[in-house]
Amino acid sequence: MFKVNRNSWWKTSFLVLIALSVVLAGCSSNNQNSQNTKGNNNTSSSGNAGSVPAKEEPLKVSIMSHFFQDTPPDKGGEVQQRMQEALNAELDIQWVSVNNYEDRFNVTVASGDLPELVLVRDPFSSVFRTGVEQGAFWDITPYYKDYGNLTQSISETAWNLTKMKDGKNYGVPRPRPTEGETFFAIRKDWLDQLNLELPTTTDELYAVMKAFVENDMAGNGQTVGFSGYVNPDNMGNFSPFISSFTGANGSSGNVEWKLVDDQLVYVDTLPETRQALEYLARAYKDKLLPADFASLRSSQSVDLYKAGNAGMIVEKGASISEYLSAMSASNSDVDYQVLYPLTSINGYNPRAGGFNGMLAIPKSVPEEKMKRILSMLNTWMSDEAYEIQQWGIEGVHHKVENGKKVIIEEKFAVDSIANYNQIVFKHGPYASSYGDHHPDEMKEAFGKIQEERTKSSVPDYSVGLYSETAQTYLPEIRKKTQDLKIKIILGNKSIGDWDAHVETLKNDTTLNKIIEEINASYNARASE
Repeated sequence: MFKVNRNSWWKTSFLVLIALSVVLAGCSSNNQNSQNTKGNNNTSSSGNAGSVPAKEEPLKVSIMSHFFQDTPPDKGGEVQQRMQEALNAELDIQWVSVNNYEDRFNVTVASGDLPELVLVRDPFSSVFRTGVEQGAFWDITPYYKDYGNLTQSISETAWNLTKMKDGKNYGVPRPRPTEGETFFAIRKDWLDQLNLELPTTTDELYAVMKAFVENDMAGNGQTVGFSGYVNPDNMGNFSPFISSFTGANGSSGNVEWKLVDDQLVYVDTLPETRQALEYLARAYKDKLLPADFASLRSSQSVDLYKAGNAGMIVEKGASISEYLSAMSASNSDVDYQVLYPLTSINGYNPRAGGFNGMLAIPKSVPEEKMKRILSMLNTWMSDEAYEIQQWGIEGVHHKVENGKKVIIEEKFAVDSIANYNQIVFKHGPYASSYGDHHPDEMKEAFGKIQEERTKSSVPDYSVGLYSETAQTYLPEIRKKTQDLKIKIILGNKSIGDWDAHVETLKNDTTLNKIIEEINASYNARASE
C-alpha cells in the first residue's frame, strides 16, 4: 500500500489543490482593447503571457472573489506582483471569506457599487438575474468567441448552461470537469480495518456508518458516521442522500427536479424523498450524524472529518491533500484511502455542468475597459501566466528535483497562493479526482473510480432553466420545506407531517404553474 509521512507529496502540495474542494468553478472572453482589437486575440490554448502590448498602461481592475483558507493572499506579495507583470495589470482584489460571500455579494449588488470583475457563485440566483434584467452587467455574447484561451478552456456546455433566459451570456463560466463531481467520500482505511466492502446501496451505506460509530473508529467516543451540515437555504451535504434515493441531481444543495419521460417533476412530491427523510431521521436517532448538524458551518463539517472523527463526508477526490495534511498531526502513516470516493449509491452519482459560478463585469465599466478585462482573463488562462499561481516562485514556493517541480509547503501555505484559483482556473478531465502532484498509485485508483462513475453519472437537467413565477414563490416553498425536513430528521416532526406537506404541494396551483414554466424552458432549450 502506498503510504506517506509528514514530509511527503501531499503535505507539499495540498494547497495547490485545495481550490478543487469546493465545490466550489469558469472564465470569459472578449475582444481586446481599443488599441488592439483582434490582432493579438487568437492565442492558442497554451496562450501567451506576453500577448498584451508592453506599450499599454497596466490595466487597473478591481476584483471581488472568495477564499477558503484562513487568510487570503498578500496583495503586495511577490506572486501577485509577477502575475500582474504577466497580465500587464494592477489587481485590486477584495478577498471575502467563503462563509460570508453570498451575503457580501447580495449587499454589493444592491448597492450598485460593484467591483469591475465579480465572482458570481450562483448565476441563477434571483439577485443576479434581477441585476441582469436591470442592465447591471455586460452581455458578453458578441465578444467572448474572439478569445482562444477562453473558448478552448471552457466547454460549450458551460457557456450554454450559463445563459440567461434571453439566451445571452452575462459572465464567463469558471470551468470545471464534468466527471468526478463532489459526492460521498469514505474512510476506506476504516473499512479495511473492519473487513467491510465499499458500500454501493443506501442500506450498505447505513450499515457502514453504524459500524464506524459502534466500533468508535476515532477512539475517543466521538465517532460519527457522516460529517455533514445543512444551511439555511438548502439541504447542503445531506442532498446526496436524497439524490441517492430519487436518482435526481440538484444544484447548490437543492434537489428539486427529476427528468421522467421527458418531463421534469418536482422531487419533493416523489415517494423516494419521503424514504430519504425516514432514512436520515433514523440515522440521526442512531447517532450516525452530527448532533448539531443544523447549526454546523461548512468549514466545521470539514474540520470534523479532518480531526478523524467522521467516517464519511461529501467531497472531491482531488481535495485529499488538505485532509491528509490535517490528519498527519495524529497519524504520520495516513494515505490516500482516508478520503476514498464512492463509485455510486443505488446506481447514482452526480455529473457536473462543467462550471462553478462565473465572473461578471458590471455595466458601469466602460466598453473599452470591459474588453481589456476580457483580454486579461484570456491571458490569465495561458499556460505561462497560469503557471505563476499554480507553482509560485522557484526557490520560494517550489523547487525542482529530478526535473520535476515540488512545492515548498511552508511558504506556499503562508502565501495562500491556491486561492487565486478562485478567480481563474484551468483543469484536465481528471482534475476533480486527482491533481498532477498526486502519486501514481492514487492517480491510478481514483482514475479508475472516475471511469466507473462516468458510466452512471446523472446530470442536473434543471441547470439554467427559468421560471418567472419561481423567482418570487419558490424561495417560500423551499424555506417551508427545508424547515420541515430538518425537524423531521431531528425528530421534532413526524413523517405524517411530511405527507400532509406533500399533498399541499401537489394541490398548489402556483407550484404547478412553476412546473409548467420550468418544463417550457427545458423544452425550449432542448429544441435549440
